[in-house]
Amino acid sequence: MEMNTMKKYLIMLAAGMIAAVSCEKSFDVTYSGYLTGSNASQMVSEDPEFLNSYVQGLYSWLTTYGIAYDGHDDYGMLSCTMCTDFMGQDIALAGTQNWGAFDYQFSYGGAIYIRCYQLWSEYFTLINNANLIIDFFVPDEDPTNVISRGYLGQAYAARALAYLYLILHFQDPVTGTTPNAVLRTDAPTIPLIYATRDGIDPDLVNERQGRVPMNIVMEHVEYNIEQALKFLQGYTRSTKNEIDYSVAQGIAARYYLFTQQWEKAAAAANAARQGYTLMDETRLHEGFMEIEDPEVMWGFNQTTETQTTYASFFSHMSNDSPGYAGLDQPSKLIDRSLYDQIPNTDYRKSLFNGPDGDPNADPSLPGSARPYAARKFGYADQWLQDYIYMRAAEMYLIEAEAYARMGNTGSASEVLGQLMAYRNPAWTGSATVDDILLQRRIELWGEGHSYYDLRRNGLGINRDYAGTNHPAWGIITEGPAAHSDLWNFQIPQSEIDNNDFIGEEDQNPYSGGAE
Repeated sequence: MEMNTMKKYLIMLAAGMIAAVSCEKSFDVTYSGYLTGSNASQMVSEDPEFLNSYVQGLYSWLTTYGIAYDGHDDYGMLSCTMCTDFMGQDIALAGTQNWGAFDYQFSYGGAIYIRCYQLWSEYFTLINNANLIIDFFVPDEDPTNVISRGYLGQAYAARALAYLYLILHFQDPVTGTTPNAVLRTDAPTIPLIYATRDGIDPDLVNERQGRVPMNIVMEHVEYNIEQALKFLQGYTRSTKNEIDYSVAQGIAARYYLFTQQWEKAAAAANAARQGYTLMDETRLHEGFMEIEDPEVMWGFNQTTETQTTYASFFSHMSNDSPGYAGLDQPSKLIDRSLYDQIPNTDYRKSLFNGPDGDPNADPSLPGSARPYAARKFGYADQWLQDYIYMRAAEMYLIEAEAYARMGNTGSASEVLGQLMAYRNPAWTGSATVDDILLQRRIELWGEGHSYYDLRRNGLGINRDYAGTNHPAWGIITEGPAAHSDLWNFQIPQSEIDNNDFIGEEDQNPYSGGAE
């Protein structure tokens, strides 16, 4: 079957088996109830390096191909953030309707669709893997060896990150619209899957296998952040593949920004960015594919053994790679209205083609020639582009936004100005919340943040404006507006069928799914 006509459904079969129609792959359904921690032997106390393979497994999972099905838009965490990015306004898909089309059209959020299962499995499996590491350690007894503490801290940080994304995917997290967006702290979200070391009463463990209110999940995320920071203090990682203290602070900054804890967000972002150097104009144009760049905080170093060629971030997002984007299946463009808001003095404007396209582009890569085509992401021979999960620029933006939210315009302007000195030396703008949100859209374009910014701020989108460069098949009637059911992802049907604590009555509303 041609990829551009692939179906999006998961057809439910007997005994918990489902088949992803398009690639005809069957597999055992995993659901949150399977994902429980297990007490392991305490051999790690004698040989802390014993845990290294488990810890590296956390990061290998984040790049695993075929989480939900054998499809080329299913290659780990960056595939999840990429596909949700397509649901915003800032990326226009042009060319063949292929990978990402269902996301772009807001028709992939139903319970029987692959995307919901993919998002659910990505992060609950990460939680499960983290729990296995956490339960190598005796409850109520902290390790003293710095390596053991570092491994334990990474597991707690991974859990915090996973729960943060799960909340944002499986519930409309706010009411209202920024600056008046209010957290729905009592809204039902997702199950909590504990490790034995967490010391939670067994009755509570059972009770929380259902859709736990957001405020309870928030408490657990904050616990994980606190533990991560405690155990990662003083730990030196061997590679940027790993989470260290600065990355844990970055995860904390993302979480506190989402939960509107502005002082904590500013402090965590400031701590996270220490020791990193922002990209200058030259490095800004080197393809965002090298984790050893001094601005990169966390990523994954691709090798010839780990790269997945067409089923990869750069295949989908780099119009200069011989993958789907470059071959126009489809190419990735910046939204014209966003492009028009980037001053000509801003170095980042040249990360995209202008309205006339690029007549000098490689003719074998038609995606790179299109008007407004992104040239931000590069290509390395043998598909050895690294994956970038976190950059220091994001931390400057979080810190500045947090100050602006608190009404501290002086500090917001100072911090934003430090970033803009490396992006647009002519910048003399203000640092209101709206200014900073615009800078987030420009700076973090294509890196998987726009969906989450729209959700946490209660914002809708409009692709249907005069002069739009979104194709007709990507124009959504009335937006979708903020809080539309189209934004929702439903709990996967496999979870409904297998989890005694979640029933059809607990399902998220959804109005998409048209062919």
